[in-house]
Amino acid sequence: MFDKGIHLFTLFGFEVRLNWTWLILAVLITWSLATGFFPAYSPDMQTSTYWWMGVVGTIGLFFSIVFHELSHSLVARRYGIPMHGITLFVFGGMAQMHQEPHNPKSEILMSLAGPIASIVIGLMFLGVNYIGGQALGQTAVGVVIGYLGIINLILAAFNLIPAFPLDGGRILRSVLWARGKDLRRATRISSRIGSGFGIFLIVMGVLDFIGGNFIGGVWLALIGMFLRSISKNSYQQLLMRKALEGEPIKRFMKTDPVTVEPSITLEDLVENYIYRYHHKLYPVTRNGELLGCVSLPQVKQFSREQWEKHTVDDVVRKCDENNTVDENTDSVRIMSRMRKNGNSRMIVTKNGQLAGVITLKDLLEFLSLKVDLEEVA
Repeated sequence: MFDKGIHLFTLFGFEVRLNWTWLILAVLITWSLATGFFPAYSPDMQTSTYWWMGVVGTIGLFFSIVFHELSHSLVARRYGIPMHGITLFVFGGMAQMHQEPHNPKSEILMSLAGPIASIVIGLMFLGVNYIGGQALGQTAVGVVIGYLGIINLILAAFNLIPAFPLDGGRILRSVLWARGKDLRRATRISSRIGSGFGIFLIVMGVLDFIGGNFIGGVWLALIGMFLRSISKNSYQQLLMRKALEGEPIKRFMKTDPVTVEPSITLEDLVENYIYRYHHKLYPVTRNGELLGCVSLPQVKQFSREQWEKHTVDDVVRKCDENNTVDENTDSVRIMSRMRKNGNSRMIVTKNGQLAGVITLKDLLEFLSLKVDLEEVA
């Protein structure tokens, strides 16, 4: 859901991206700090000062969240868990893990890394305030530093709540996993607790809204809905991974794909292939040899009037990792690649030659059958 975003920078090999929804959070936090928290905590300052404090406080929170998620990512990499960057979005941040931890120990250490990092940062900010004493006191700088210390401790405490997918929920899952030796059962239990906690936040948000705290109530309810959705989806994704894990793509690919010759015109391609078979990607072959691929974006380079003047050979491109996979590739990796690239159809090769085509629909149908049969068993 949050794979895409604006690239900001790369830190220790991890790409940090900003989802546009984080801008909503940034505006809300800045507004809340400038008009509520800072004036109440330290009155008698100028309005412009409160707004600058709000901006600096939001930027400080941004880097605090990045540091929290970066700690997860560094420990995950230490234990061989592939991470695909960090994305900041409306509910905070997420270190994107596209594979389950290998064992309970790696998960519990990875999960603890974030809260520990937030606690360390929080204590550092509070320590600076304490050492600064009267020099900082109730100055704008001192108030912002104090806020960052408190908010990091709150961030750590919230994440340690044992509700999946929060860090505390992952710690709970790792403990259940270690005791029962069953990742699926551990995920199911921790996900249900996470879903229950989400419902609790929704109820509290509704009560807050009724009680007059409109913005706080709506925000709490939205967080609850988000946690409930993610906790349910996490269990479903685990079932998908376990069902597809170790299954080579050749087991259920279509071995008789529709192919096109490089000599046909684009008009022929559109009328007799795209409009007939409704596919957006086709392998281009000559005498059985795979020459490349042709897709809708390549056809759209030319206007409708030019289709009869150009052939597929004019637009064919070499197949690459975005639209082509080897027949022995694990199905879990294919699902991950499809989600990342937004492709629902990929060409399958064997020793560089065309072997078939795999679609997201084929994967989901196989997944549905396997889960249905093996869950019953």
